[in-house]
Amino acid sequence: MSGLALLLSPLEWVLVVVAFGSAVLSGIAGAGGGTILIGAIYAAGMPPVVAVPLHAVVQMASNASRVFAYLPHVRWRAAIVFCLGALPAPFVVAPLVAQVNPDYVRLVMAGFILWTLLPRASHALGLSERAAMGTAGALNGGVGAVVGATGLLIGPFFLRPDWAKESTIGTLALCQSLGHAFKVAAFATVGFAMLDQLPLLLGMIAGVVTGTAVGRWLHQFVQEAAFRPLFRGILAVLAIKLVWDAGQRLWLV
Repeated sequence: MSGLALLLSPLEWVLVVVAFGSAVLSGIAGAGGGTILIGAIYAAGMPPVVAVPLHAVVQMASNASRVFAYLPHVRWRAAIVFCLGALPAPFVVAPLVAQVNPDYVRLVMAGFILWTLLPRASHALGLSERAAMGTAGALNGGVGAVVGATGLLIGPFFLRPDWAKESTIGTLALCQSLGHAFKVAAFATVGFAMLDQLPLLLGMIAGVVTGTAVGRWLHQFVQEAAFRPLFRGILAVLAIKLVWDAGQRLWLV
């Protein structure tokens, strides 16, 4: 670890700390951490063609560790439908990422998220489990290759009345992990070199794995009745953040 510390710049250490904190948040509530992390990576000055696959590798590890923590509660059939919906969008979208303005996508994401959080709109969404997972997979595969984090976008599809909070967190984590794996493979085909970012990747992966363990421990203190408001609150706050970030770049600069 001391050797790794020497290879990381102060800014990269900040990203490692943010990775840890984001994993703690996701371990407690099941969502939100990925958006915070991709925001930090963009703030560090990395272009989308580097930021998205870097974020995907780290979040793949973060979500995989959360899957193991909630393994008995995972809805495997739902995850299979999700994967069918997610492919092959990342391989189609990845070559186009450099030409897309992600701020417009952020605005669309924020609008959709806020709409689903309205009581009547959320009820109107009312999709069956299979339709919800297929739609979530398609959104993850297409939008995720552009903006990186899609937990906010697909989170409402996993907040189902017949699922316990552990099933929501575990199944969302599995689907996110698989979605990130698809993105890593897609960006590898267009030239992303993972080894060039290896020290930072190792540090951030260590951060998210440790953060997941801490978040899983803290999760036991969150009651079922408090989970849904917490989950929805995180979605709402971060959706507003998406609007703010996009608006600053599109209208204030």
